[in-house]
Amino acid sequence: MNAIANPLLAPSELPAFGQISADHVNPAIDTILKQYRAAVATLCADPDARDFARLMAPLERLEEHLGRAFAPVSHLHGVKDSPELREAYAQALEKITRFHTELGQNRALYEAVQALHDAPAFQSLDRARQTLVQDALRDFRLSGVALEEPARSRFAQIQNQLSRLETAFEEAVLDATDSWHKPLAANELAGLPDSVLDMLAQAAAEHELPGHAATLKGPVVQAILTYADDRALRAEVYRAYNTRASDQGPSAGQYDNSENIAQILALRHEAAQLLDFASAAHLSVTDKMASSPAGVLQFLNDLARRAKPVAERELAELTAYAASEFGLATLEPWDVAYVAEKLREQRFAFSEEEIKPYFPLPAVLDGLLGIAGEVFDLRFRVRDGVSTWHPDVRYYDVLDADGTVLAGFYLDLYARAGKRGGAWMDVCRARLLHDGALQHPVAFLTCNFAPPSGGQPALLNHDDVQTLFHEFGHGLHHMLTEVDWPGVGGISGVEWDAVELPSQFMENFAWQRAALDRFARHVETGAPLPAELFDKMTAARHYHAGLFLVRQLEFALFDFRVHLEFDPAGGPRVLALLDAIRREVAVLQPPAWHRFPHAFTHVFSGGYAAGYYSYLWAEVLSADAFAAFEEAGVFDRETGARYRREILAVGGSRPALESFLAFRGREPEPAALLRSYGLVA
Repeated sequence: MNAIANPLLAPSELPAFGQISADHVNPAIDTILKQYRAAVATLCADPDARDFARLMAPLERLEEHLGRAFAPVSHLHGVKDSPELREAYAQALEKITRFHTELGQNRALYEAVQALHDAPAFQSLDRARQTLVQDALRDFRLSGVALEEPARSRFAQIQNQLSRLETAFEEAVLDATDSWHKPLAANELAGLPDSVLDMLAQAAAEHELPGHAATLKGPVVQAILTYADDRALRAEVYRAYNTRASDQGPSAGQYDNSENIAQILALRHEAAQLLDFASAAHLSVTDKMASSPAGVLQFLNDLARRAKPVAERELAELTAYAASEFGLATLEPWDVAYVAEKLREQRFAFSEEEIKPYFPLPAVLDGLLGIAGEVFDLRFRVRDGVSTWHPDVRYYDVLDADGTVLAGFYLDLYARAGKRGGAWMDVCRARLLHDGALQHPVAFLTCNFAPPSGGQPALLNHDDVQTLFHEFGHGLHHMLTEVDWPGVGGISGVEWDAVELPSQFMENFAWQRAALDRFARHVETGAPLPAELFDKMTAARHYHAGLFLVRQLEFALFDFRVHLEFDPAGGPRVLALLDAIRREVAVLQPPAWHRFPHAFTHVFSGGYAAGYYSYLWAEVLSADAFAAFEEAGVFDRETGARYRREILAVGGSRPALESFLAFRGREPEPAALLRSYGLVA
């Protein structure tokens, strides 16, 4: 299948999503991998290919070519899944995984890169080129290039097995989520606001049902647990959601991830030991800011020590309120969000539903783009006629102040069937300069907001607003890179525990009055967010911050310790370890049938293995970085230019700490994180 017949092989600026089918996937990947292998063999055989221009530059172009073809496939697997695409994706991913393992164990190529590194000319390379070479040598070592047989073949086999298992894990969660729905009787709708009722009516229509229906899509679950007066309904939805892809709940055993988890952990541990690391956690920190597992645990346990007493006080207040106001002798997990919302309304005279009319999605998006435009001296322009995977998707060009196109992004905002839950940014195209021609970086920005209904635009709660700002922060990191080498440009090559800095940084704008004045206007009247409502929202900002933080610490400690403490003789002990961690840091103990790990896609299929702590680690950096804007002025152009230059533009071409020092003039202060949660340092 040639480039004309196969859109994945066409050298187009953007993917032709309207033409891509499952049948195109493997012929394209087979063609590219064949070319890639041949090119690598030629490079290894050429004794003159031992400098950057003749070795690393061609390798970067080869890898980018593969990425260009597979990125739209991987994206479609997440946003428009089908049985045919799922099968083609799995086959292609296995081939790519096998190839990258083979490449990482290619000793001739490793020796060529090492020779480049050891040559005197290496010292004259700029920082980005040097980092690319150094990272390549590290990656060779972590791919088992030094292993002898049979360890060498076993390591390659493990990587292929992990690729299949992690894909299977993610697909089981998607299938379990999509498989459950519940028609709702009129009496079960009590307490649900009109916006939620509209969402549940849409859910019913998607399942060809009359009236209203509950599903396990994130916005639906959150709304029912927060607002439904019917306690039995809350309990049923809570159980269905928190037993997805497990041996419990309404689809018990049908999509069970238990064996996938056990195999994934065992294989990760075995791979780490083959590379002479004590555990997968030890391996994980080799390319992160945190220098050791002990440092990670000290960081998390110190936060837990500070946060748990706050969470205990918050839970005691909530329990007492539930007993006095609702007669609940026991505050169950499915009661917490509901009772917390009622207490919030009473304490602050404020509810999320009250504020949602001031956050119509089109206005929030315009405000976000306006803020980013002012702070970083950018312009954004919708481009029509771009092929997409759904009618709701839009494409934007990102322009510099002089009108030069710098980058672009696809925006896919609404939840729907066949689309993975959550929100994320991913790479569509990387920045690459070759023969004087610049390929602009392009990003996928994906969310799962409740879609428009009742003739009104989608209305966001404030958490949704922060989510949109968060993902756009990731997008800016990718799109504003000035590094021409994909391996260390944008988010690539950035330490995993620093990659959330730009995303969490952007969330802070959603709390600034001056920023909200740009977009927070009533959907019907156009009136700005009243000062009284903003004051209430701000007063409630740290409401139950302790409960939120200990929950994040529970996730982070579970992820890190389940990899750190894995014992091949005893197996993963997933649930036992999680229970032990909850006894140490949590204040809410869920039921014995709760199966949170079975849908923990971040860790078991999403790249955060032994790295979920990164969200909290990076929050130290992001809170301290935003403090520079609070000191200089939220929209200060000079501070924005420095942040763009020292953080966003350099990507992974230098260590994240060095970039932070260049921006802030000092090392990050951990107290910034505690201040951001309203906790006393």
